[in-house]
Amino acid sequence: MALTREQMAQRVAREMQDGFYVNLGIGIPTLVANYIPDGMEVMLQSENGLLGMGPFPTEDTIDADMINAGKQTVTARIGASIFSSAESFAMIRGGHVDLTVLGAFEVDVHGNIASWMIPGKLVKGMGGAMDLVAGAENIIVIMTHASKDGESKLLSQCSLPLTGANCIKRVLTDLAYLEIENGAFVLKERAPGVSVEEIVSKTAGKLIVPDHVPEMHFQ
Repeated sequence: MALTREQMAQRVAREMQDGFYVNLGIGIPTLVANYIPDGMEVMLQSENGLLGMGPFPTEDTIDADMINAGKQTVTARIGASIFSSAESFAMIRGGHVDLTVLGAFEVDVHGNIASWMIPGKLVKGMGGAMDLVAGAENIIVIMTHASKDGESKLLSQCSLPLTGANCIKRVLTDLAYLEIENGAFVLKERAPGVSVEEIVSKTAGKLIVPDHVPEMHFQ
């Protein structure tokens, strides 16, 4: 069975390490803020100028002026800092973000990512994605494995305008966790109840399947 948005966020949260500075992109990545392991010190950054994001607010703690880059209301943890977007992008471009979690429309076997424009459709623009993929070495893409029409989003070559080239090494979809190595996707984990055959059938790019592919586990 495909992972829910919350399970996808939970799985990515396991990649956090104590002391990390982490940027969460718009969409599913923002949910990762709710699943940082207890006792772990992680500073979440939003490119509109907030370092130290906390979980999403409850109804009685909403502050309409406290928003992330996707204009969602958020909380600020103790020790948070608020600054200009220029300073925020200086942090990103300077390579001071340890992990970036981004959504995408497509990823290919060369580590290319397309995440900002679908020709003919109204889009909000690229946001900070191009800076994030250029300034970060540790990136996880989180997205659905296939489009609503059933078309694979893990390709031999991206068909949409690129956000960045040769910059993606890890991808988490609603079906699987994969790494990109030597021009291929390598299947590392599969969602509970999802067969290897289903993942193979929905992956258009070259896919390497090890002899044993463990299932993800969730509490």
